[in-house]
Amino acid sequence: MLKLGALKMDKVWGYELWIASTHPNGLQKEFLECCGGPYPLLVKVIQADDRLSVQVHPDDETAALLEGAGNVGKTECWYVLSAKPGAKLVYGLKQDVSREALQKALEGGALEPCLNQVEVHAGDFIFIPSGTVHAIGAGLRLMEVQQSCDITYRLYDWGRPREIHVQKGLASVKNEGLAKIARFPGRFDCKYFSLEEVAVSGEWRCKNGSQAQKAAGVQLFYVLEGQGSVNGQDFAAEDIFALAPGEEILFKSQSARILKIGVNNDK
Repeated sequence: MLKLGALKMDKVWGYELWIASTHPNGLQKEFLECCGGPYPLLVKVIQADDRLSVQVHPDDETAALLEGAGNVGKTECWYVLSAKPGAKLVYGLKQDVSREALQKALEGGALEPCLNQVEVHAGDFIFIPSGTVHAIGAGLRLMEVQQSCDITYRLYDWGRPREIHVQKGLASVKNEGLAKIARFPGRFDCKYFSLEEVAVSGEWRCKNGSQAQKAAGVQLFYVLEGQGSVNGQDFAAEDIFALAPGEEILFKSQSARILKIGVNNDK
């Protein structure tokens, strides 16, 4: 078992904490050693004091095409940790927005009427498949689970003078039907990762019985709420632990909520 330390990345809109990463742009050496090689996922905490750019990430095929062989895309999800009253996300485009209309809006710097903006609250869960236009709004703190990818194409940046990636962004956009935003259902699975929420009241023991190769078989345990001890080591909200295959973990707490994160391999 390994308790991971965060890497802080300051941004113009706030900051990111890379809390489980073997990506070269934010490498936790002790986590890489635990995994025995690159981990397929990257887990962050995002503090948005101002709104992020409107952006899109490519899928695996488009990432390799635009950025070169060996690159993967970025499917991700967000668990809202806290939200100021009225805080919103951009979650996809309005359904009647065609690719031609999107390109015209981007070229004219008038993207906002095309965006689907949704108010969110603490405890909400949002699945962001690759190709989804999105933006995190001001006043939000999120936990993000994603493929281990750092490719972002900005489509619109609310007037900030940063680089925009219109052509690569347009090549990546998919305006497909998205799930309704709601509170986390207790378990979620997609092609790349799984999440399961566990309530701990007293003791909870979990053994990693994964038969996957070592890196893909590592499980993560993120503390959503509460405090206590794990294998005798203190924990608090937003701590994260890595567990290699065959290892066992014992949480002790009067009241805590833990998010168990794993790699799915049905690619």
